[in-house]
Amino acid sequence: MNEPERSQDQPEAMSRRQFIGWGAATAAGIAIAPGVTLFDLAHGRPAEQAATNKVRWGMLIDTNQCTAGCNDCVTACNTENHLSGGLKETDSQWIRKIELKDLRSSKAHSLPMMCQHCEHPPCVDVCPTGASFKRADGIVLVDRHICIGCRYCMMACPYKARSFVHEDVTGQNPDVPRGKGCVESCTLCVHRIDRDQKPACVEACSTAGRNAMIFGDLNDPQSEISKRVATYATTQVRADLGLNVAVRYQGI
Repeated sequence: MNEPERSQDQPEAMSRRQFIGWGAATAAGIAIAPGVTLFDLAHGRPAEQAATNKVRWGMLIDTNQCTAGCNDCVTACNTENHLSGGLKETDSQWIRKIELKDLRSSKAHSLPMMCQHCEHPPCVDVCPTGASFKRADGIVLVDRHICIGCRYCMMACPYKARSFVHEDVTGQNPDVPRGKGCVESCTLCVHRIDRDQKPACVEACSTAGRNAMIFGDLNDPQSEISKRVATYATTQVRADLGLNVAVRYQGI
């Protein structure tokens, strides 16, 4: 195994964070069956189809097509990931609808808000164990095997997109492992993406005929999402932070 990279000014030492992150990643790689490791399972993709940086998954949400009072995307997310739907204040909520109003024009917008899957995610930067990580294809996830529930990532996220699991979880979707004491957030339905399916929220919006949500590869100039982003003005929420998010909004 290669040694963790050392900084030039500390050739024989590593920082506490480097040590914890390296040790946790090593432990998560313990083999549990031939060719299968906890690391593979935590990352939720088939070993024979590794994520690649040739792809960057993203979503475009047209707020002109997203109507107030419609919660199809939220319901689909809750159903797919076996979430309670925010029945209690402490319940996890991976996607929520927010209402915006332009005070100058009085124009109102209703839009879904979830993890924005930043290119430079603050949640990853502050995680002391490496549990918060970004896949090669840009999807930001939490490895529940090494999350210690410190909630630093929740404080760092400017989109309030992460939730802490306060209670025991029952009736889980086997494809979406959850656990008490861990932090979680929208995964873009990574288990569906790895099967060449769209996220549940996008599929529900399309089925309802609204087509307010477009999912695809931002790196592919021929994809529908790339063509739309190139043709129409789109907005990154809190673009001033320079995070280069993968979720874009049209109409705000």
